[in-house]
Formats: sequence, structure tokens, C-alpha cells
Amino acid sequence: MHLLVFTCSLLTLGYALLMLAYRKGWASKQDFVLPQHYQPSTFISIIIPARNEERNIGACIDSILAQKYPAHLFEVIVVDDHSEDNTAGIVHEYAGRNVIRISLAEYINADSKMVAYKKAALAAGIAQSNGTLVVTTDADCTAPNLWLAHIAAIYEQEMPVMVVAPVIYTANHSLVQIFQLIDFMSMQGITAAAHALKLGNMSNGANLAFSKVAYEQVRGYEGVDHLASGDDLLLMMKLSRLPNAHISYLRSQKAIMATAPQPDWRSFMQQRIRWASKSGKYNDTRLTAILLLVYLFNLSFLVVAIAAIFNPVLFYFLAGMLAIKIIAEIIFLKPVARFFGDEWVMRYFPALQPMHIAYIISAGFLGLIGNYKWKGRNVR
Repeated sequence: MHLLVFTCSLLTLGYALLMLAYRKGWASKQDFVLPQHYQPSTFISIIIPARNEERNIGACIDSILAQKYPAHLFEVIVVDDHSEDNTAGIVHEYAGRNVIRISLAEYINADSKMVAYKKAALAAGIAQSNGTLVVTTDADCTAPNLWLAHIAAIYEQEMPVMVVAPVIYTANHSLVQIFQLIDFMSMQGITAAAHALKLGNMSNGANLAFSKVAYEQVRGYEGVDHLASGDDLLLMMKLSRLPNAHISYLRSQKAIMATAPQPDWRSFMQQRIRWASKSGKYNDTRLTAILLLVYLFNLSFLVVAIAAIFNPVLFYFLAGMLAIKIIAEIIFLKPVARFFGDEWVMRYFPALQPMHIAYIISAGFLGLIGNYKWKGRNVR
């Protein structure tokens, strides 16, 4: 019992210090301000992979065409990934308005045994693009009207190989969406904080930009194109190894990409298993160590809870661990929620902790197995 208490105490201390470090990292990252009278000069290609997105693709394209960015300096390339609905027809309605549709079926057969369809769609779109800067997003996202201007401005100022930008869920007040919003908002805060602290790079393909020249230098997704997930993070790992490579984080409320959470618990878990399946596939010891600490800390709750059945005194220890977890995470997450305009969700935060611990344990374990269903495809 003493060894268990000692080990779990170390994990709890390590986790609390990590959350406090993330709070410091988040606070140290200043908001990016668009220069006064800014006149962009960068031609941007926005690549949107889309599969069965007839409900969302129109709003996504509309938000991009409404950008306060010169129309002659951007193009939108939608790559239709074997859609079985009217996605292609809706995209076709935008023909002649800087919007191009590419059919992935012309590159890859629908019966192909490959699993990395999204990487293939992105690669096909990038191959047809004319931009100096490539921006990727998802078909169910909508952008604020100064989104492209902020991406171009930070790119022109800092000349990074990649720009990572924020994403948030447009959640309602249902339990499944509140849970996702808190979890995703935490990941977004960690992305910014880790970048500031140099504790490993993170990103999200729903709001990502990178130099096309740099992309070609690392041969795109070559070498990671056998993995179903990780089009964002695995490309970032490749780009970060270029000589003198710099990755920028764009912290601005005017560059937040909005997207809908998953509609139910099953699809939410399938998404998170897909995300977790790329763990261990990248060469970043800092990020690997942090993910291992987080997983072991959450797993320790299950271990202590089982041990407490035989030694009820451990329930007090378990309660102390949980209290430290909640306090440390609130200290980190509260300013993040303020940035995203979602402070209201924090009132649900303590009550959802047991559910969050169970989710971390199960999603992490199932991610290692790597079997899930996504966009109507079974991935193994």
C-alpha cells in the first residue's frame, strides 16, 4: 500500500505541476494583433477535404468567401472524398468564385485498401494548388471574416514553416456537447501553452497553415501516409526537423475556427480513438513523456479505487487526488475558457471529472489497438 500511495502521490504532484506550467505558458503567449493598415501579399490556397458533408460544406465555403482578404490572393480547393451525398453538387454551385472541386476518386479507387484517405485528399488538393501558403480546414468548420488576414500577417512577419491556429466547438447545453467542449478547449489551451513553453508541438488540421515550399521539401505526407490519423501533427513533426524551422502559434480571437462537436457519445469516442491512434507514431520525447504522465495519472484513479475496496482508508487518498486534479485544471483552464468566450461551461467542470477520467483511460487504451469507424469506413 505504501508503494501505491508513494507512486500515485508522485504522479499527482507531476500532473499538478504540469497544469501550473501550462497556465504559465498560456499567460505568456500574447494575442497577435493585425498591423494597422495591413495590406497582404501572400497567395493562399485553402484545402478542404470533404466526405458526405452536404449539410456543412456550403456554410464553410460561404465563410471563406466572406473573408476580408483580397479575392485575387486566395483560392478554395474542395477535395471530394468519394461522397455518397450531394457534397459535389453543392460545391459545383460555387464554380467561378475562386472555388475548385477535385474528386479523390480520380486519384484513388474507393475500393482501395488504404486507410489514410484524408492525407490522400489533402495531398491531391495541395498538388493542384497555386498558393505560397497552404491552409487546411475541415468541411464542417466556419471562419470569422479576418481569419485569412491574421494567418497571412503572422506568416509574413515571422516566416514560419507552419502556423497553428485555434479551433473551438459550437456546443449546445447537452451533456455530450458540454463534455466535448471542455475536453477540446483544454486541448486547445495546451496546444498554445506547450508551444510557448517548448514542451512539444501540437496542432489541429481544422486551422493549420504551412509553406508549400517546406511541404515539398519534406515530401508531404510521404512516410506517414500509411497511418489513418495525424495529417496535422505528423506533418508538423516532419516540418519541425527542417534546418532553422520555426512554427508559429496564432493566438487571436479573430482567427478562431468554429466547428460542431460530435452528435453522440459513440461518434465522440470513435473520433477520440482515431486521434489517440497516432500516439507513439511521432518522434517527440517531450510530448510522449507528457502524454504518458497524463495517462498514468488518470489510470492511477482506477488502481486506487480498486485498492480502496480492500482498504477503505484509501478512499480519502483518492478524494485528495481528485481535489488536486480539479483545482489544478481549473487554474489552467479558466483563462482559456475566457479567451474562447465559454466561461459558462466551467460550472459543469467538477461534476464531469469521473467521466473524464474514465474517458482518458478507455480512449487511450483503445487508441493503441487502433480499431474504429470514421466517415462510414472501418479503420484497423
